Amino acid sequence: MADQKMSVVKSIGVVSYAKIMALIYAIIGFIYGLLVALFILLAGSVTSLGIFPGGGLGIIGAIVFIILGPIAGAISGFVFGVISAIIYNFAASKVGGIEVELK
Repeated sequence: MADQKMSVVKSIGVVSYAKIMALIYAIIGFIYGLLVALFILLAGSVTSLGIFPGGGLGIIGAIVFIILGPIAGAISGFVFGVISAIIYNFAASKVGGIEVELK
């Protein structure tokens, strides 16, 4: 394996990294929204039986979480992506970047 060379990531493109993080967080937000929507629907079913007092958010609340989960995830992913890329670029300039093995 002498032909493989270690390379150092000296800096990260801030916007490109933020876009990737926005997509990843949007996917996570969608999964979270589905789980919360399921919980809302189950809680609504239990409250409709009269076992526990109070009402659930119902189908509208479930749909709102399914829609808002990815949107909130994408926005926060983009913001955290920008912040973490800026911090990485600063740290890499001071102590060196991450070593990766490329073929």
